[in-house]
Amino acid sequence: MKKLAIPALLSLILAACSSTGPSDTAQVEDRSGSGSGVATVNAGSASGSGIAALTDPNNILSKRSVFFDFDSYVIRSEAKPLVEAHARFLVQNPQMKMLIQGNTDERGSREYNLALGQKRADVVKQALMLLGAKEAQIESVSLGEEKPRCDAATEACFAENRRGDMLYSGEF
Repeated sequence: MKKLAIPALLSLILAACSSTGPSDTAQVEDRSGSGSGVATVNAGSASGSGIAALTDPNNILSKRSVFFDFDSYVIRSEAKPLVEAHARFLVQNPQMKMLIQGNTDERGSREYNLALGQKRADVVKQALMLLGAKEAQIESVSLGEEKPRCDAATEACFAENRRGDMLYSGEF
């Protein structure tokens, strides 16, 4: 009996593994108790094309810095579309994680700059969460003045260094 069962089982396994080519949809059993018992999952909406948007220079998601005024942690109005786009991305991709690094220019004491950097990172995190992102997806840290983008002692450089940088999983 076992001699007949093993070839039959192998035939079933091989038949189940055969494929007619890639598919964008798959059938999955719905165990929630509601519905027909089978739900269709669309792989195209999972995140494949969305993740590519993070590096596309023509997409707003490739921009990752929110800039702040001197001695401020208020998100400027011109940065709101950027924050909204990243919030939408996080909502659509709940598996993604983000690290927000708060930065300051070199003016001020080390302690003051660490505190201000944390406030900048936290305000970006709060804005993302108010727009639907989950707290578990976002971590905020302060780098203070330790990671300048520009080293010259000019107002233009100071402005470049007053920012909150949004990094996704794999970038930190």
